[in-house]
Amino acid sequence: MSLSRLLTAVGCLWWVSLPSVRADVTPHPLFSDHMVFQQGMPLRVWGKAQPGEKVTVRLQREEQPPITAATNADDQGRWSVELPAQKAGTGWTLTIQGHNTLTFNNVAIGEVWICSGQSNMQWELWRLTKDDQGKKVAAQARHPHIRLFTVPRRPALTPQEDFPVQTVTRAKEYTVVFGRWQECTPETAYEFSAVAYFFGRDLEKALHVPIGLIATNWGGTVCEAWTSLEALDKVPSLKYLADRARQAQQNNPSDKKGLNPNIPTVLFNGMIHPLLKFPVRGAIWYQGESNAPRAFEYRTLYPTMIQDWRQRWGGDFPFLGVQLAPYWDGNSDGVRYAELRDAQLLATKILPKVGLAVITDAGDEKDIHPQQKEPVGARLALAARALAYGEKIVYSGPIFREARFEGKKAVLSFDHVGGGLVARDGPLTGFTACGTDRIFRPAKAVIEGDTVVVTCDDVDQIVAVRYGWVNFARPPLNLFNKEGLPASPFRTDDFPLTTQPKDKK
Repeated sequence: MSLSRLLTAVGCLWWVSLPSVRADVTPHPLFSDHMVFQQGMPLRVWGKAQPGEKVTVRLQREEQPPITAATNADDQGRWSVELPAQKAGTGWTLTIQGHNTLTFNNVAIGEVWICSGQSNMQWELWRLTKDDQGKKVAAQARHPHIRLFTVPRRPALTPQEDFPVQTVTRAKEYTVVFGRWQECTPETAYEFSAVAYFFGRDLEKALHVPIGLIATNWGGTVCEAWTSLEALDKVPSLKYLADRARQAQQNNPSDKKGLNPNIPTVLFNGMIHPLLKFPVRGAIWYQGESNAPRAFEYRTLYPTMIQDWRQRWGGDFPFLGVQLAPYWDGNSDGVRYAELRDAQLLATKILPKVGLAVITDAGDEKDIHPQQKEPVGARLALAARALAYGEKIVYSGPIFREARFEGKKAVLSFDHVGGGLVARDGPLTGFTACGTDRIFRPAKAVIEGDTVVVTCDDVDQIVAVRYGWVNFARPPLNLFNKEGLPASPFRTDDFPLTTQPKDKK
């Protein structure tokens, strides 16, 4: 090499090694190819840039004039713009321009849902191994109008604005991308939440618009980890959880140390807070197993978390939960799961637009992760169609409304009877009754019109009735409506629960 060429090469190397004199515009990770904006709401786009840098955002598609907005980054390099609300559609291109230009293709506008909870929400299609269900379902999962996004699992002691994009290779065969939108294909669906996939598939089929599913979930986690410090602090009975979060902040001054994902607030900080600026239609939630030992507390904690999310996203969006499936929990005749299910049911009564997918027919006595995830997603989609989109459909199984007691007989009335009450596969099962001694005994139950009449000769007089009040019912519970949706377990009493703290004397 000649001396002149060598000097030129060295000069080039020196030039590229210099620190950049400008900061490239960097949008939040939610903005990428294949993304979905929520229709009917302002389209908010934000990110980081050099302080004072002008940022222009443009959304366009063929045969339509572009939609643009511009701003300047603040003194900390943060910027945010809003574009006018749009109707559902595909084929959009999103361009973000500052010193550099970024272009995102195949952008859609449709319905966006948060899909959160613990392991039964996290459970990917590939885990459905019975009869190769997961592989068979994934093979048919070609839905270009359904887009999937999985938030990286990262706890944080303080609220975070974004998260890293992560690519993980599993078993040297499948690549999982966390923090980027992907089209729903056999490959991406196979690695995605099974419940969320079935929910989105049914929703897209019913609505005929693009569906965006944001999975933010973590197996084995507790509800308080998904709730903000401020929300826990406001409720006297939950303040001890906020104190526990503050203690963790003092003990772990840096998020670089490994954090237990069950520390209160850390999953809200790391996996919910970064999403709050992004408008969504609602949330689906499958969690509660880890809180079953404190089921009585869940009566307060669960509604607190729902209200917390709604306030921070802005508006009472529909929140659709999954009632815990039948499971032995160490003792099939125990009642911790029954008490947690009752707390989940309570939230639907004290808060508006809270739905509940009942799955008494989709459990497994010895497996906390039952394989039947398709009915879970289907029932969540029914609830969404009714509570989020106003469809006049039967979306719930029978829900206990009131009881009339007449000596050794009780007459029970229900909401959501649909076309009528049905006893599936034989006489009604799962009913117990108690007299003044408060000892529950097996009871006989029959359907009469839209009521269930319960009798029990082994009590002096019936003062309370319970249905499905065990962790795992044997034989299976069989009160349904004619639309095939199961009744929620319930109790007519307000007796103290086994998970209720004892009064201090």
